Amino acid sequence: MYAETDKTLTCIDCNQEFMFTASEQQFYADRQFSEPRRCSSCRAAKKAARGDTGGGGYSSGGYSGGGNGGYDRGPREMFSATCSSCGREAQVPFRPTGSKPVYCSECFTNQRASSTRY
Repeated sequence: MYAETDKTLTCIDCNQEFMFTASEQQFYADRQFSEPRRCSSCRAAKKAARGDTGGGGYSSGGYSGGGNGGYDRGPREMFSATCSSCGREAQVPFRPTGSKPVYCSECFTNQRASSTRY
């Protein structure tokens, strides 16, 4: 169980105090994470120094629950596919199943840009 009140912690990098809110405590407890040891600014700086671009949610580093944080996975396995838009060969970081369209980098960028317009 977690505390029902906010808690003040001290960052191990910058020695500044930061708030560990009751809702964050619940989030960490639900996932069996240890308390954060760094403030959000220092976590972001450490993540950037590792070259982590995010997009993976909490499993991508800063909220890993202790330890040494990021680890080197090595090169990502890529798979060949035919772009559903232009027909060129594309390299994608997942094994295409044929159930969804697959795009080359250029068409993916164009698809994403057109879907964000209002």
